[in-house]
Amino acid sequence: MARRPRPKVVTLTDAAAAQVRDLLADKGAGMLRVGVKNAGCAGMEYTMEITAEAGPMDEIVEQDGARVMIAPMAQMFLFGTEIDYQTSLLESGFRFNNPNVAEACGCGESIKFKDQVA
Repeated sequence: MARRPRPKVVTLTDAAAAQVRDLLADKGAGMLRVGVKNAGCAGMEYTMEITAEAGPMDEIVEQDGARVMIAPMAQMFLFGTEIDYQTSLLESGFRFNNPNVAEACGCGESIKFKDQVA
């Protein structure tokens, strides 16, 4: 019996994939590393950094020529997340459509995940 492919931890919209490709081309690096850290008024924040190499436990997602690496600690928090890139008159940036988020602060910079809610 053939094994089904494992689902991706995250998916990218076309706009996010294009932005990741552009960022990596500008920096000459291989991947965008996405993670989470303890910070902000709601408890946690997303992190993003450009890196050349993946760690042994990092999950690599390749989509439409964009390479995104998910840090080990973040994988359980980001499973099922769609990463988008939006531009408006006032701001532009990545947006995380994450089904695992229970609460977000008013500024939208920090989040609390469902398993963190006390």
